[in-house]
Amino acid sequence: MTEPLARGDITLNPAQRAAVEHGDGPLLVLAGAGSGKTRVLTARVARLVGALEVPPHRVLAVTFTNKAAGEMRERIARLLGAEPRGMWIGTFHGLGARLLRLHADRVGRTPEYTIYDEDDTLTVVRRLMDRARVSVKDFAPKAVAAAISDAKNALVPPDEYARLAMTPLAKAVAPVYTAMEPTLRAQNAVSFDDLLVLPVQLLREHADLQSHYAARFAHLLVDEYQDTNHAQYEFVRLVAGPQGNVAVVGDDDQSIYGWRGADIRNILDFERDYPGAHVVRLEENYRSTPGILALANVVIAQNAARRGKTLRATRPDGEPVTVVKALDDRDEADAIADAIETRRMNLRERPSEFAVLYRTNAQSRAIEESLRRRSIPYRLVGAVRFYDRREVRDLLAWLRLAANPADDEAFRRAITAPRRGIGDATVELLAEAARERGVSLLEMSRRVGELDGVRPATRAALGEVAALADRFREQAADASVDRLIVAILEATGYDEALRAEGPEGLDRLDNVRAMVEGAAETVVDDGGELGLRPLDHFLQKAMLVTAADQLGADADAVTLMTVHTAKGLEFPVVFIAGMEDGLFPLARAFDDPEMLEEERRLLYVAITRAERKLTLTWAMSRRRNGELMPGIVSSFLSPVPRELYEAQQTPKLRGSASAYAFTSPSARRPGAPVSRPTVWETPPDEESQVAPRYIKGARVRHKAFGSGTILELSGSGRDTKVTVEFDDETVGRKRLVVAFAGLEREDD
Repeated sequence: MTEPLARGDITLNPAQRAAVEHGDGPLLVLAGAGSGKTRVLTARVARLVGALEVPPHRVLAVTFTNKAAGEMRERIARLLGAEPRGMWIGTFHGLGARLLRLHADRVGRTPEYTIYDEDDTLTVVRRLMDRARVSVKDFAPKAVAAAISDAKNALVPPDEYARLAMTPLAKAVAPVYTAMEPTLRAQNAVSFDDLLVLPVQLLREHADLQSHYAARFAHLLVDEYQDTNHAQYEFVRLVAGPQGNVAVVGDDDQSIYGWRGADIRNILDFERDYPGAHVVRLEENYRSTPGILALANVVIAQNAARRGKTLRATRPDGEPVTVVKALDDRDEADAIADAIETRRMNLRERPSEFAVLYRTNAQSRAIEESLRRRSIPYRLVGAVRFYDRREVRDLLAWLRLAANPADDEAFRRAITAPRRGIGDATVELLAEAARERGVSLLEMSRRVGELDGVRPATRAALGEVAALADRFREQAADASVDRLIVAILEATGYDEALRAEGPEGLDRLDNVRAMVEGAAETVVDDGGELGLRPLDHFLQKAMLVTAADQLGADADAVTLMTVHTAKGLEFPVVFIAGMEDGLFPLARAFDDPEMLEEERRLLYVAITRAERKLTLTWAMSRRRNGELMPGIVSSFLSPVPRELYEAQQTPKLRGSASAYAFTSPSARRPGAPVSRPTVWETPPDEESQVAPRYIKGARVRHKAFGSGTILELSGSGRDTKVTVEFDDETVGRKRLVVAFAGLEREDD
């Protein structure tokens, strides 16, 4: 390591220092996994502001998660010894939201606009499909919404999309897409995608704004550049301006979001877009052991579309990588749970040190069941977000309505929280009248007397909703968000409605309390910026939070998540489950070379999450769609030399007739690489001979637990497990793997 920077307490290796000390002009930092890219970004900002005296407000740093943005701000503050006030640090979506609030009038909104999440947008799509007479039986609303999202992120406007529509789906999407922007504008709302599209539109269509921001931000830094889509690429280009002081950090080997519009060419062709760019490679890895990196390097070297780099370990040798062959998916799950249980007992590793990664969410079920049977605590990341829970969304609807009276989707939900006897037919009657008059549903509820056919009780209920919304809007001008939520609970009777639901309702009330606590913290953290109400900041934060942002470090539990969700995280011990062709990589990838390379990059990401121990598992058969399907080891592992891993079989597999059988390579999909199945077998002569030394009833000694009696044995060879009843009552009964437990026979 080199000498510390002049300011702060950070040290850099030569490549990192070259990136930090680069002067003006474009810079591309190819940062391998675990190579300290966050250190480089923060040190570069600290040098710009501290040593070169660039005013903080002239620096813009873009990250991909709110969590990363917060960590970057904290690190920069530590290096500078003070908060970098005025600096813009945030995600593309967060910065886009900020830009839109400053110039909302230029895109037909007010600064109090609502951000619609995926569910809200899907609801709008369904209504527009119904209005355009596009059958939901013929075209799934999710498919229509996805097509619109893809078009927006590619910056394809509705008129161009309609002109190019050739397929039945595209022709069905076109009228819905055309109606989307006027509908959102009328509701003073934007979709999540609009947070990228509308800022680009602002900068393209208003030369004064583009010139202003290009001149204001003397330096632009972008993290995870390999994951940018066309809209994000264009935003960077417009803000960078002619001076081109843009520094991007990324890893082409970790580009894994092509399915949602990310374009790996943005990083591969950086020098074409910014001629004369300086390129720095960060190849020293500070996270993983040499064995894990050797496997990662072999796997990713098979890709053609890459800049090329080789990770070098800075850590000493550690445990070997293990590849475990299981009989089926349940056996695979049991093998993972047993390995976790064994390491917890023998190595005293905490549950939070383990992560189980998989390609698809459906794989978690068997793993969850195995962990539950062993009472191993776990958390499932990427399932229901806190802000997606029913009770939280109900209260958010009232908050959104208080912030933005034109938010029709919030109105539709608020009238059901709690239910007030306002039926769907009444709401549709109200909606039709609102469209005819060009007003919001809330405004129409104030004028419900103009409508015929509405019962007196329903009119009274609608009037009450309008009065409550007006009251909450007045309170929002001065009240903190936590106090406003409490006021909503009391005035609407929503807390009593939850209590009436019984035990489940009480659990939901706990989430409501957590929401109130979070709102109080948000006011402290964010209040005052841009001169907006605390409510506006709270709602923006709630809409933009991601699964990764919610992943706290305090839960002592095994983490279960997809590989996509694990991007940017690291764990001491990692299991990658489902290493079979058709699952990892997915079957459809064999027909698409670009997708196959992205699947391989995804495996590279999974491998490089591990710090000291990595285990890959695969099953000879797996249940899919109710059927037991045969499995073939992933072709991604075929090029891996035998000396880079330790092959194991589960005891259940060794005891079956399938133990030394393998599926013929001819059973693979056409065009798929042929693997060498025999390399995954463990020959009988490699089995440990320790098992015969232990029998049921034998007395044994353990260094930590003392003496005890063997009650049960299972497995064979290195996987032999014993259940021991120890004499010390505080220790009790333990299940141990003989090969690692260090047991001694008392009669030896």
